[in-house]
Amino acid sequence: MRRGFWIALGLGAGATVAVLASRWTKRQRERLAPANLGRQAGQTVKDAGSLMGEVAREFRAGMADREAEIRSSLPE
Repeated sequence: MRRGFWIALGLGAGATVAVLASRWTKRQRERLAPANLGRQAGQTVKDAGSLMGEVAREFRAGMADREAEIRSSLPE
């Protein structure tokens, strides 16, 4: 009786691990497919472009503020 229980438990655990591993590898394979990698790369480039635009706007605003500060400190 005990031996049968442990064999059934081992077979059940093995089957469960096999199914979970199969599902995990399928998800990883889909994630690393060329179409998905291209989409991820495009999104990364788009995000980097947005950040660079924001940096440029902040830089220009700071530059204008500093120019106004310098101009106000000069004698007329």
